[in-house]
Amino acid sequence: MNSTSSGFVGGDEATLDRQDRSRARSRRARWRVVDVVVAATLGVACGIVFIMWNTVGYAWFSALDALTPGFGGLAVGIWLIGGVIGALVIRKPGAAIMVETVAASVSAAVGSQWGIETLYSGLAQGLGVELVILVFRYRRFSLPVSCLAGVGAAVGAFVLELFTSPNLAKSLEFNLIYLTCLALSGALLAGMLGYYVVQALAKTGALDRFPAGREKRV
Repeated sequence: MNSTSSGFVGGDEATLDRQDRSRARSRRARWRVVDVVVAATLGVACGIVFIMWNTVGYAWFSALDALTPGFGGLAVGIWLIGGVIGALVIRKPGAAIMVETVAASVSAAVGSQWGIETLYSGLAQGLGVELVILVFRYRRFSLPVSCLAGVGAAVGAFVLELFTSPNLAKSLEFNLIYLTCLALSGALLAGMLGYYVVQALAKTGALDRFPAGREKRV
């Protein structure tokens, strides 16, 4: 009787523990007003960066592609940084998509040369980041994870461009070179740079209401 009762008690405690963990995960995933405001602000800020890069970056893209077809992907990373920064700061499902899409919307509204396709790019790139962060269950936000998130954004961009540009009709060699260059640029210009941008913001105290800011103070 005692052992049976103990078994029930142990089972009840385990059930309660699982419920507590489930509630904790639910609270972590729930968006606060400050999350929405900061995500929108980050999106606008990244959108301004995109606007500037639309000219400089595309010139770099064209020059590299003329040198060796596919090398233009090395210039794309800056356009991928919004989703990475959003994920590192907000750390909740949908943050990467929101920040990257808002940034793309700002760029398109000002007159991006790619028009409405800029919005599709924002969604695809943000989704690529989300999938990588999801693998780590929105719990790890280290430099290596940030670099992988940048690669995820690059893969998202690559897949979309297969259907919105002539890339699908181009050679396998071109697409392999382009994908490799995209991934490298995503890892460095979006993942690594994005990570250090968030670290720099955290040092200013601007992220004190977020784990990224609190970790920096520890």
